[in-house]
Amino acid sequence: MANFQGHALPGSLFIIFGLWWSVKYSMKYHSRRWKKNGHGNRQFNLLEIIEGSAKIACAVIGMLAEQFVPSGPHLQLYGGNPRTWVKLMNWQHTTMYLFFGISGVADVLTYSSSIVPRGLDRLMLSIALFIEGFLFYFHIVGRPMLDQHVHTLLLITTFAGAASLLVEVFLQENIILELFCASLSLLQGTWFYQVGFVLFPPWGGPGWDENDHSNVMFITMCFCWHYVLAICIVAGNYVLVYHFTQKRWASSREAEIKLGFRKQRQEKDSRAALLKESDEE
Repeated sequence: MANFQGHALPGSLFIIFGLWWSVKYSMKYHSRRWKKNGHGNRQFNLLEIIEGSAKIACAVIGMLAEQFVPSGPHLQLYGGNPRTWVKLMNWQHTTMYLFFGISGVADVLTYSSSIVPRGLDRLMLSIALFIEGFLFYFHIVGRPMLDQHVHTLLLITTFAGAASLLVEVFLQENIILELFCASLSLLQGTWFYQVGFVLFPPWGGPGWDENDHSNVMFITMCFCWHYVLAICIVAGNYVLVYHFTQKRWASSREAEIKLGFRKQRQEKDSRAALLKESDEE
């Protein structure tokens, strides 16, 4: 992660999952308002399994990238001459990806087996976010002021997401908590990009002055702007999904009404035919 690309990779993953969650949770919430059978639940269970598989794939890609980049440790934890720890930063990031991969396994098991209790997926994702924040907390010790500050702001989103998901273990299918978690995922994703721009500008040249207090003040305000953007994206997706599900509900109701009229007409015709036959007899 000691470059812009290393921050862009996890940032992109968090943005993708945040966008997906904002759409998925909105669809589940609005669909529950008009679906009368269990088909929707089975469809969403399949989506959860696919999501878990995607999470596992992303975690494996992240671990391989951390280990086997040219400057990576290549699975060597301790060695060299003199013998010392090898690329502990890469190992910390590998550990972070490992827990997100475990979260993906929990997703697949939760929605593919009736033995696994519901809520395990939320618990494991909460633990994965806690591990991420725990590692980052000790990751920035002794660094310059601005470097510590941008990563501390990242810790806020990480621990807030972990706490929100922990509450969801006991309070499931709460749309407010679900959308809040989606907004935090978007915030974490965009903030990874911001950290990359601050410390490792992609256009080259030196990063920001890490000992200038004015930069700390601006970046704090910038963090708030990032969250405003995340809230607007989640709200926009919620509204779009609402109109989409309402249109489907209206068309479904119209089809049901037409089917009901058709059945009534058929019943009326059959009764008339029976009356006619009885009159003729």
